[in-house]
Amino acid sequence: MEKIQIPSLTLFNRFQLDDTISLIEPFGNGHINDTFLAKNGNGTAKYILQRINHHIFKDVELLQNNIHIVTSHIRSKLIASGETEIDRKVLTFLPAADGKFHHFDGENYWRVCLYIPDSRTYEEINPELSYEAGKTFGSFQKMLSDIPEGIIGETIPDFHNMEFRLKQFQNAIDLNPAGRLNETRVLVDALLERSETYCVQERLYREGKLKKRINHCDTKVNNILFDEDGKVLCVIDLDTVMPGFVLSDIGDFIRTACNTGAEDDENLERIRVNMDIFKAYTRGYMETAKDFLSPLEIQMLPYGGRLLTYMQTVRFLTDYLNGDTYYKIHSPEHNWQRSLAQFKFLRELETKASEMDSFVNPCV
Repeated sequence: MEKIQIPSLTLFNRFQLDDTISLIEPFGNGHINDTFLAKNGNGTAKYILQRINHHIFKDVELLQNNIHIVTSHIRSKLIASGETEIDRKVLTFLPAADGKFHHFDGENYWRVCLYIPDSRTYEEINPELSYEAGKTFGSFQKMLSDIPEGIIGETIPDFHNMEFRLKQFQNAIDLNPAGRLNETRVLVDALLERSETYCVQERLYREGKLKKRINHCDTKVNNILFDEDGKVLCVIDLDTVMPGFVLSDIGDFIRTACNTGAEDDENLERIRVNMDIFKAYTRGYMETAKDFLSPLEIQMLPYGGRLLTYMQTVRFLTDYLNGDTYYKIHSPEHNWQRSLAQFKFLRELETKASEMDSFVNPCV
């Protein structure tokens, strides 16, 4: 594993802080940005420092502007509702010397936010946490639902655009750069046969029947911060907060949390749908989100799980056909195994479609 280079303490001179930093150490296990915990002379954790991965988030100005708008909007909603300890319930990013919420040192982009003490995240999921996650992400979307269209930009353009992902897929099929098309043809055909089924949201959007909203786009339970008593504090990891369809957020949770197997499970028999997790998340989500959702959005929520699983299968197989140029792999066949595992989960979700749809209706 590549060792993360610890930044210089002088970097903090570029930010408007209320304390002096004496120690920086690696923090967390994120895969995109490099994250560090900064402590003062008394050894007290004060700030989170991040080196932004500008190879993925190419427009850092837009990224940080998004985050500032979102956190400011949530802060104002919390204040208006009479919440206390606001700095524990929304992330607080600190301005650099020039007033921007990031600093470019000529090579890397950096940002700083307040560290929230006595907090934790969970990596494992159970029905109780699933219910809390549903309430939290539903509330998150609701608080942002009145941000005017056009204010928040796409940090990763076409991130959850299925038509765009299929164009990439077709291009990989046509070019076959790694010479892997013949060995994958059965799965390629199975995915292409489903293409019309899983481009519904883009068509409905063009017809004016489905609207874009501000979503988190990475709705995993470990992107929620809890206090030491297990109560939710706030949503974290806001890099992918951008306009999209609500199906993306519930869909990504279903894809990642409701799978009884691993994303790249070599034993496909382990892959099933955990309906208890699905039902708990949906109950929590509908408690906080149903007031601003349209009837069509509510009806399509379970479809979101199938859509995001289909999309991820397409993305893994596209990368395999291209010769593994995007995702990190642990073996030459890793993306192929990911594709098979995700497709197995997609088929399991398809068999559960009627049951999931029926469960959502009483929640309306």
